[in-house]
Amino acid sequence: MAHPFFTIGHATRSIEEFVELLQSSSVTFVVDVRTVPRSRTNPQFNRETLPQSLASVSIGYEHIASLGGLRSRKREVPRETNAFWENDSFHNYADHAMGVAFREGLAHLRELGQAQRCAIMCAETLWWRCHRRIITDYLLAAGETVFHILGPGQVKEAEMNPAAQLLSDSRLAYPAES
Repeated sequence: MAHPFFTIGHATRSIEEFVELLQSSSVTFVVDVRTVPRSRTNPQFNRETLPQSLASVSIGYEHIASLGGLRSRKREVPRETNAFWENDSFHNYADHAMGVAFREGLAHLRELGQAQRCAIMCAETLWWRCHRRIITDYLLAAGETVFHILGPGQVKEAEMNPAAQLLSDSRLAYPAES
């Protein structure tokens, strides 16, 4: 049976608040998609400490670097392919998502999701201001179900970005709106 995926931003939450949100959605595994799995202001979410905190409540952890954000521009992807994204960070990430490293990371994420309920974690609280939104589009395009954990009692089912166009090779393009 396929498990749904969840997305969550750790923000400035305490580890107890974070765990409570995960447990309220029966999440058993956290996939860290931060480029740098550290936080100067919230050290409870550093890669050196977070796995142990989660393990103490029977939640697994893995960092998938190839799904991390903060990507530079990919010259091999024509600018118009993902021109919907006016923000360079999202545009660059959409370009990155068309590459082999992202596809391998996404395949691994989906394998993890076959075995347990995974939450895709980054620092940004709001999914629409985070590269998790593009990861979500790829999961939805692959037939997966995704929910965004926003806060206590606030879980929203994800919807595909209307600008996303599924290409024949299962990649997504986000061309400019006409």
